[in-house]
Amino acid sequence: MTGQCCSESIGTRHFSGTGGQNDTATGAQRAKNGRSFITLYSTTMARNKETGIKEEISKIVSTLKPGAAVTLSRNDVDYIVTEYGCVKLKGKNIMERVELLISIAHPKFREQLRKEALEMGFI
Repeated sequence: MTGQCCSESIGTRHFSGTGGQNDTATGAQRAKNGRSFITLYSTTMARNKETGIKEEISKIVSTLKPGAAVTLSRNDVDYIVTEYGCVKLKGKNIMERVELLISIAHPKFREQLRKEALEMGFI
């Protein structure tokens, strides 16, 4: 929940390439008055491995799944946008980043994300 982005794997399962995400993000930031944006829906539907039933899960998570590829490091993330808002992470410390990300997560997952952040010592 510190802002790093994984956009090419689900845990150890590879599903796409980076597509130049790192070059695009850092290049945009280096341009005069440049900014880069990562946009995503706050949730997705995923099949529960135990029940086989699809359920809504948060795309903003406290930690990436083990083995997940970090496509864009937290140091290279500028803005993050969901349907719940836009936050600027560049230059923010960990506690600020966590609070900002929770603020744009789906409301029904915010309490759980805050609890996990507290348990992990992020806030």
